[in-house]
Amino acid sequence: MTDPVGKLPSELDQLPDRDPEETAEWAASLDAVTKAAGPHRAAYLMRRSLQHAEGAGLTLPKLLETDYVNSIPTAAEPAFDGDLELESRITAWNRWNAAAMVTRGARYGVGGHIATFASAAWLYETGFNHFFRGKEGGGTSRSSGAENGGGSGDQLYIQGHASPGIYARAFLDGRLSEQQLDKFRQEAGGEGLPSYPHPRRLPWLWEFPTVSMGLGPLSAIYQARFNRYLANRNIKDTSNSHVWAFLGDGEMDEPESTAALALAAREQLDNLTFVINCNLQRLDGPVRANFRVVQELEGAFRGAGWNVVKTLWGNAWDELFQLDTTGALLRRLREVPDAQFQTYATRDVAYIREHFFGAEPALAELAKLLTDAKIAECFYTSRGGHEARKVYAAYRAAVEHKGAPTVILAQTVKGYTLGKGFESKNANHQMKKLSVDEFKDMRELLGLPIPDSAFADGLVPYGHPGADSPEVRYLQERRAALGGPAPARRVHAVALPEPEERAFQALYKGSGKQEMATTMAFVRLAKDLMRDKQTGKRWVPIVPDEARTFGMESLFPSAGIYSPLGQTYDPVDRDQLMYYKEAKDGQILNEGITEAGAMADFIAAATSYATHGETMIPFYIFYSMFGWQRTGDQMWQLADQLGKGFIVGATAGRTTLTGEGLQHADGHSHLIASTNPASLNYDPAFAYEVAVIVKDGLRRMYGPEAENVFYYLTVYNEPKRQPAMPEGVEDGIVKGLYRFKEGTPASVDAPRLQLLASGTAIHWALEAQELLAADWGVTADVWSATSWGELRREALLADEAILHGEQRVPYVTQALSGAPGPVLAVSDWMRAVPDQISQWVEQDWSSLGTDGFGLSDTREAARRHFGVDAQSVAVAALAQLARRGEVPASAVKEARERYGL
Repeated sequence: MTDPVGKLPSELDQLPDRDPEETAEWAASLDAVTKAAGPHRAAYLMRRSLQHAEGAGLTLPKLLETDYVNSIPTAAEPAFDGDLELESRITAWNRWNAAAMVTRGARYGVGGHIATFASAAWLYETGFNHFFRGKEGGGTSRSSGAENGGGSGDQLYIQGHASPGIYARAFLDGRLSEQQLDKFRQEAGGEGLPSYPHPRRLPWLWEFPTVSMGLGPLSAIYQARFNRYLANRNIKDTSNSHVWAFLGDGEMDEPESTAALALAAREQLDNLTFVINCNLQRLDGPVRANFRVVQELEGAFRGAGWNVVKTLWGNAWDELFQLDTTGALLRRLREVPDAQFQTYATRDVAYIREHFFGAEPALAELAKLLTDAKIAECFYTSRGGHEARKVYAAYRAAVEHKGAPTVILAQTVKGYTLGKGFESKNANHQMKKLSVDEFKDMRELLGLPIPDSAFADGLVPYGHPGADSPEVRYLQERRAALGGPAPARRVHAVALPEPEERAFQALYKGSGKQEMATTMAFVRLAKDLMRDKQTGKRWVPIVPDEARTFGMESLFPSAGIYSPLGQTYDPVDRDQLMYYKEAKDGQILNEGITEAGAMADFIAAATSYATHGETMIPFYIFYSMFGWQRTGDQMWQLADQLGKGFIVGATAGRTTLTGEGLQHADGHSHLIASTNPASLNYDPAFAYEVAVIVKDGLRRMYGPEAENVFYYLTVYNEPKRQPAMPEGVEDGIVKGLYRFKEGTPASVDAPRLQLLASGTAIHWALEAQELLAADWGVTADVWSATSWGELRREALLADEAILHGEQRVPYVTQALSGAPGPVLAVSDWMRAVPDQISQWVEQDWSSLGTDGFGLSDTREAARRHFGVDAQSVAVAALAQLARRGEVPASAVKEARERYGL
């Protein structure tokens, strides 16, 4: 409905007005100001009124956007707690060496990025000198006065393209040598430096891999949240750990970058700070060519409930703002799009006078009061992100703010100090080197004592003031005071005790006459392991809002769902046994509908052994289709970060999830998972196999010889009677293959073959075994292939050993050695999954699978459609034997007709 003049009613029209006359007076006052002083003045008064109301604690909608100025005026900046001259020299050396390292590497064609760190140098240096806590403990932050975080320190998510600057600082600190810098991006020999932050490649330095853009901010939020989880569960005091995520303004376009902003605000994660380097440039051009990314980000973060600190302008702008008595300058800054402002940094002063200050008479008058030098300083170099005092003030505001996370929007110039050939140019992300002359200009700008003679043969030298220089001593003293070097990764390997055997015994015994799906078998095992007196508290169950689908509701009342607020309401099912229980010390992370968030949880828990020195055992259970397909990039992040734990694809396979159709039917996860070297992938058929695999996983990941791997298990929602474990099969289960049921020959010369099956397909193979024997006199042995991937992995290692002169026969070849007849493999996955091992099988090989898209139907109809049901397996087996001349060709046609295929 609209009123007679077409205006939509607002929510205020629905509220009673106890004094309409007073309301009318306020409106009339605003009209009067607009008429007398203009709309700009009226808008200014309204904004100031809203700011005042917000500061007074009145319940009003917050301003989502403030003026394009610094949140902290120069007069309000805290005293700088450090030696600015020494810090400037340290920063200059780091700028030089970062650029030199990349330029020297260009000789080998390995590239590198220069412009990002050049713009962000002070953002990092201020943190390293004053705020970022190390892991060695015993220090205090001079900025906040808080004690060091007892071995955890702060967690630093370094922007990937800024890595040369971090290496340069480590070189100045004595943690890296010139030889190592010269191995930037040259890792094949084992001594090189990875291009970007990468714990697997440089595990003593990097904690978090961040160059897959968007995953850093998402992971940082869940890391901060996991820090609180550890504290609330009384596992570790993380109250002095702060998470810092350094991001690019272009990176914020990634959906993952802003996916969890509301979570961070909702849970009041004031242990988290985003530092967004707003140099207004993406990889190849402006971030918001026709708009203003800083204002857009401010609105998004304020709307999500974050504390926003804008650090946009350097001190040179103070004079301009003081001269702006009409507000014309503020209006102009609000309206100039980013691409135009980038252009100002590359054009002469005359252009700026015409195109910026010429926009309205008041600005033109202001410009008359400014020298060309002042305008050049403001528009070319003076940004808040390039001034240590302003960055320091922003960081202080962030760590002192309580009740909400903080984002710092720091404006910089991309390529700053690299010369006019780099600064603010669209192409500077792809520019990999400076010329010798450009380095000499940079030397003069930075004031570094590097003589011309150091440029021998045109090679740019590294610079170092000396191990005992004031710069190095200051740097090391500051880091000592803050708890040691940063970034740094520390692993205090402490093996977890083995859980009690009785947790596994229940699955070893089978289910008797009761039917049980392997999904439920895993959940029962996990529940029992969570009761273990020594390690039970270290289990971290993670589920994205499908706990009841996977039968996990029994964990709700016993383990509790983690919430930093506890439970502030009476749950609707409180009178039921399996009621929904939230608790501040809850063990379950129930993330809602976000697989990305659940994976970020998993990564934080899976790497806690290094981040916090606290080993946790996460298991993340999800719809199989929404794992590797949806969050595969995070699975790689998990591997990169050396994470450990159990990823469980439940309701697995193409045909077991009845009625859900194409989007839920997973026939390919095992193929995707096989591409990840750190992922050990299993497709167990029976409950006892699940128990054996989990037990082995606990040994390999958390035992004395802890390996940096994680386990991927697929489990099914198809209830079946679970057999007891046969004797002596444990080794075969772990290795990936064992004979489950040997066929009984009808006669000495009966045709024979081998049926290999994984997961739920074992039941089709067993039924086909009976059909072949009863209807065709064919004997089949049924093998359980618990892991096609592990069979392949071991076979590849055997091949590699042969190349080094060692004779090894792959396990799969040994296991099937002497097994009579051809081999037919079947699974609920596409044929490429079992086909991974075909080259090491000496017998004739054939496979069946669920290639193509999924569909909605009953399990029986879906399996008949894909040709993997028992009858289809039997016909395929006969076809194999017919090709070998072991059964008549007519048997295949007869079988198809008999089974209605």
